Amino acid sequence: MEKALSGVRVLDVTYYVPGPFAGMRLAELGADVIKVEPPTGDPSRRMGGGLVHRAHNAGKQIVQLDLKSESGKREMLELVCGADALIETFRPGVMKKLGLDYESVKKYKGDIVYCSLSGYGQAGKLAHLGSHDLNYLALSGALDQLRNKDGRPVHPTNTLADYTGGLLASEQILAALIRKFRTGEGAYLDIALAQVMAEFLPNHDAYMKAGVSAHGVPEIGGRRISYAIYETQDGRFVALGALEEKFWSNFCELAERPEWLSWGECAPDTPEHGEVAAFFKSKSWHAWYQLSLVHDCCLSPVLTAGERHQHPFFLGRARGAITSEMS
Repeated sequence: MEKALSGVRVLDVTYYVPGPFAGMRLAELGADVIKVEPPTGDPSRRMGGGLVHRAHNAGKQIVQLDLKSESGKREMLELVCGADALIETFRPGVMKKLGLDYESVKKYKGDIVYCSLSGYGQAGKLAHLGSHDLNYLALSGALDQLRNKDGRPVHPTNTLADYTGGLLASEQILAALIRKFRTGEGAYLDIALAQVMAEFLPNHDAYMKAGVSAHGVPEIGGRRISYAIYETQDGRFVALGALEEKFWSNFCELAERPEWLSWGECAPDTPEHGEVAAFFKSKSWHAWYQLSLVHDCCLSPVLTAGERHQHPFFLGRARGAITSEMS
């Protein structure tokens, strides 16, 4: 089956995670992605013995060019002439110094879709500052929403802004490619990771402006025992998302506790919450795991990253399983 982006060529001039992830998603959709690295390679090759590099560059052709040299720049421009899109993640101004910024490149390929993916965008007070995922989460307001019981922001072990930014970059590139193929016009995309994370908080903005809540939708913010995380008998955890009445009813049926039916909206740290928490602690995590597979009450085990590969859902869906048939 021919993939959606077959025949589309993308130049991936990026390092570490956000740009390479965006390029890999386009490669999974069938694009011919050429990753341009310096002679010393993408710095992520030296992270975890190369694990970070291998995780985000599958399906790409990798070439090494010294873009600071005349020969390297010449080879790069030759690649540009045959490309539909280009992604770069240098600090603002670097590609211009190399003579490979959008204005320079479009002289060689007028309909190029050119995406600059950075922390704080190409202009403004923060544009030239160094930063990483934790900075984008902090500045966007996203980190403030992830707090423990003591009110302290939780330090994520995943680079949420990097992946979200890479995902949005691939989305924007796809939209620009559609426009390009319909009109023949290229595009310049300026994507800032901090802004991307902020755009994932529309619920929070709406509730805050209405004076209802400073922490998003109250019903899913840890204020109901029907939508909460519970500890199991063996010190592990499960997530209950029985927000709707029918799912809470199904959970009460599973628990054989009809007297709980009116408790769904009860708050944490109440006697009702204590009873439900004790019920979850009465069974092992594995027992709850098995129950989650057959009972329709929005119950899920909290899996480790490694355990997910053995869960029936993921066993049945390989990476890139979101596909479409093309006639």
